[in-house]
Amino acid sequence: MSERKTVEEFNGIYLDLSKQPGKVKFAEAGLAWRPTGGGGGENFALDGQQFTQCQWSRGARGHEVKILLRDSGLIQLDGFEAEEFERAVKIFRLFYGLSLEHKDHALKGWNWGKGEFGKAELAFNVQNRPAFEIPYSEVSNTNLAGKNEVAVEFSLPAGGNETGTNGHMGGARTKGRKSGAGKDQLVEMRFYIPGTATKKENDEDGEDKSPDGSEGEEQHNAANLFYETLMEKAEIGEVAGDTFATFLEVLHLTPRGRFGIDMYEASFRLRGKTYDYKIPYDNIKKFMLLPKPDDLHTLITIGLDPPLRQGQTRYPFLVMQFKREEEVTIELNMTKELLEGKYKGKLNARYEQPQHTVVAQVFRGLSGKKIVQPSKDFVR
Repeated sequence: MSERKTVEEFNGIYLDLSKQPGKVKFAEAGLAWRPTGGGGGENFALDGQQFTQCQWSRGARGHEVKILLRDSGLIQLDGFEAEEFERAVKIFRLFYGLSLEHKDHALKGWNWGKGEFGKAELAFNVQNRPAFEIPYSEVSNTNLAGKNEVAVEFSLPAGGNETGTNGHMGGARTKGRKSGAGKDQLVEMRFYIPGTATKKENDEDGEDKSPDGSEGEEQHNAANLFYETLMEKAEIGEVAGDTFATFLEVLHLTPRGRFGIDMYEASFRLRGKTYDYKIPYDNIKKFMLLPKPDDLHTLITIGLDPPLRQGQTRYPFLVMQFKREEEVTIELNMTKELLEGKYKGKLNARYEQPQHTVVAQVFRGLSGKKIVQPSKDFVR
């Protein structure tokens, strides 16, 4: 780059772990990536004003440039040659005013280290070097699997048409999720976290304000603190928006246990003593209201695709059991404008009916799914 160019190009670059390479162009306005080879991938463009930080490191297909964004997202460009580092440094300095940081990964193979929460990803560091990173956009759920153990579940492609799944497409997924794997994909990782830790405050960029700690800070169980921080960073559970309705201690036959149900605009959450689940309404494929033969209970059965996971066990159906005559009174936590606008004719402001009826009607109103139930003549 002896003379400043308006556009810089690199070939053979993979975007966000895509199966298909492409050409990336850098300009003062931002970057653009286009797949090559006619594989049907989608083009991708990004405004340079979104860039906040950039890193250079070894990648799966050579060297990669990782770009952190203002909206807490990130993109990965893999496939650079080692000798292109100096050229990349000048591009980011001249076009975007950023320093391209050279990061070396830990290669010792140790399975113990330190977990650090950044703005867009969780880094597992060994001797102050990252062994691997997990983008928050890839985390679908997390649970306390034991007193000192945290299970982290990763997003799975919902279907073969999603970006990257089985190598069909090469662009970035919706919401920053990376390309799907083929036949084999990592679905869960567990961390053993003993002892206690100090909760640190974060600045506006999501980084720790006081990495060395400060006096008077309360000590917490390290596993619990890790779990709560990941819940917040990955936007699981309570940070999914306003809770429209909550049902406490609902008996579930599958998976067995009692779970609280928090209902949001686009998803619902099951809160148990050990496991929490965040389930988008789009995952609901069947919703059935079924009376039990004992004439005392009613079942709500919800078919899910993809199924709910608990370790290596999959649950394609949620089965809730309610006492048929048990009534409940509930007022929805919803503004009058929203109720009379988006949910007009679908939801009521207040319910005073048997609990299974209320749960079914609120599910139907929020998810738009049809309730399947036997006719009265059939039941009799």
